Amino acid sequence: MTETKTGEQEVPKSCLIWGWLTLLVIILDLGSKQLAISLLKYAEPNPVLPVFDLTLLFNRGAAFSFLSDAGGWQRWFFVAVAVIVSLVLIAWLKRTPRTLWWVGLSLSLILGGALGNLYDRVVQGYVIDFISLHYNGYYFPAFNLADSAITLGAILLVLDMLFLEGKRKPTSLRTRT
Repeated sequence: MTETKTGEQEVPKSCLIWGWLTLLVIILDLGSKQLAISLLKYAEPNPVLPVFDLTLLFNRGAAFSFLSDAGGWQRWFFVAVAVIVSLVLIAWLKRTPRTLWWVGLSLSLILGGALGNLYDRVVQGYVIDFISLHYNGYYFPAFNLADSAITLGAILLVLDMLFLEGKRKPTSLRTRT
């Protein structure tokens, strides 16, 4: 925090400004899932490229269909986890100074993806997946735009921690104006 001329503490602006990106991820994710439902038949691959199909699938579990056949309790467990993670991400965004835009970008992508999949899980009871990548008979688990946003946000956050965080000066060592 910096001091104003009157001696009052000035609160730094937070990364909550990145909320527009979170909202954009949610809109694109839910819109693409609705298109997939309306245009694709369940479990029927629609080749786009030799390594890429559009295939509508419903994931009742977590990443890579983890716990998908657990009997139904996992739906509410994953809802609770997503709500808690989303609240933590919002608090993290609020506490992160706007000058750390790379962190704000990363967290907003992760939050948008988490909320997109949370919506599916609460409303549908499963997450709608439709992007299928494969090569030479090996298939990567199907995913969606929310999963892509979470993955991209996590990669950017790791890159920040590895290469940028150490170059920032600690708050206590910054000179006050």
